[in-house]
Amino acid sequence: MELSARNQLKGRIKDIKSNDINAEVIIEVGGQEMCSTITSKSIQRLGLKVGDDVSALVKASSVMLMK
Repeated sequence: MELSARNQLKGRIKDIKSNDINAEVIIEVGGQEMCSTITSKSIQRLGLKVGDDVSALVKASSVMLMK
């Protein structure tokens, strides 16, 4: 599959918290955690489970920093 997103981070699913509509997927990437919010149907369709290796695709028009 070809995508325009260049920021592809490989990680492993650490936790999934799901209800009837949405799910939060916690992914460990290089010792850090990131969270992806997707639909519960996508969890089922992709067959995602804790321990699966996944790629997190990040696409944003801007990244803001604050100090």
